Amino acid sequence: MHPSLSSIYRSLSFVSLWLVSFAAFPQHQATDLFPDGTSIPEWFFDTSKVDFRKLGKAYVITDFGVSSDSTKVQTKAIQQIIDKAAANGGGVLVIPKGTFLSGALFFKPNTHLYLAEHAVLKGSDNIADYPMIPSRMEGQSLDYFAALINVYGVDGFTISGKGLIDGNGLEYWKAFWKRRAENPKCTNLEVSRPRLVFIWKCNDVQIQDVELRNAGFWSSHYYQCNNVKILNVRITSPHSPVKAPSTDAIDLDVCHNVLIKGCYLSVNDDAIALKGGKGPWADRAPDNGANSNILIEDCEFGFCHAALTCGSEAIHNKNILMRNCNVQDAKRLLWLKMRPDTPQKYEFVTVENIKGNAYSLIYVKPWTQFFDLQGRKDVPLSYSENITLRNIELTCEVFFDVDGSKYDRLAKFTFENLDIKAQNTDIKKSIVKDFSLNNVKVNDHLLR
Repeated sequence: MHPSLSSIYRSLSFVSLWLVSFAAFPQHQATDLFPDGTSIPEWFFDTSKVDFRKLGKAYVITDFGVSSDSTKVQTKAIQQIIDKAAANGGGVLVIPKGTFLSGALFFKPNTHLYLAEHAVLKGSDNIADYPMIPSRMEGQSLDYFAALINVYGVDGFTISGKGLIDGNGLEYWKAFWKRRAENPKCTNLEVSRPRLVFIWKCNDVQIQDVELRNAGFWSSHYYQCNNVKILNVRITSPHSPVKAPSTDAIDLDVCHNVLIKGCYLSVNDDAIALKGGKGPWADRAPDNGANSNILIEDCEFGFCHAALTCGSEAIHNKNILMRNCNVQDAKRLLWLKMRPDTPQKYEFVTVENIKGNAYSLIYVKPWTQFFDLQGRKDVPLSYSENITLRNIELTCEVFFDVDGSKYDRLAKFTFENLDIKAQNTDIKKSIVKDFSLNNVKVNDHLLR
């Protein structure tokens, strides 16, 4: 299907910028290979949109007793419609034009979510509307508050439409900053906050065209999922004047085959974070694992702590390719969080064909927040290998924000065709074993 007119309008300015900015690059067509040299499967190049009308019966919530009163929490009534659809063999929960307030909703096999244009599904700002259930947070399997949208074991699940899922997060943010003022070392989990979307153990998922806004905690979290497409989705939470803490746009947690394409991401934390487990024995825990075969392309990044982050709860990320993106006002383009209490391996990560600005091009340093060896006598080693930055034109404060500890192993970094304007131009090549520089200009000076 062709993109909707509103999607075209929303992305028009970005497309124009894209065409102009990349004319200056040598035309190195991005290959159809992952960074380790294996072919990118054809699945990644099928970006056709789902048509909700072909997914089963449409259950328009206002046809089943849900009122258009935006001040009334109607969780029970909406959940009953999802359950009814599931009992009848499946269908689509349709949110029509209007604002509808709800707590945690749980989607069942063969059910889907569609939000019409000008439809708003708004989360309750009362944490009592989100039950405590078995879940996954920050690299741990634990009991935690349900998200607004919860999807467990629903293969083929879709969210589509031009509407908005609004986390209504202000009260949760205020509670977090109040607690942080009381105890600057408080953890994220000390303040009760719900995520916006949590999808767990689902295959063949597609999220398209919708907007996610103002999450109380992470905006969207995918755990143990395979074959996920996130297409033309807009995810935002503010960083000024109020800061929306920990509102990561997309968290991938033990996922395989993920396409993130044509999205706009601007949040007060990481835009795309690759997770998978933490702790000194994280690589032995059956609930943990790797992220692999992740393709991020044609996206635009507004304010964020990093456009692409590996960590801080990650044990293995492989074949991560981010290309053809525009980055504006990011703190970092690529952030590799080296956690000294967790065995880690980040390998075959490539970022290419990027324009824009960020505070630093690449940031690789030990991540010591909440360090805990849990009694382990030796310190596990962390590895970052085969990291490539290619065809990048960026204005930044710091060119090479990299330092390591004796427990970090950095090797096989390649910088190629970079045109960087930076205040801090220092580079410590000795930190990285087998560091290749090819046509790298910093402030118009060629590095050797």
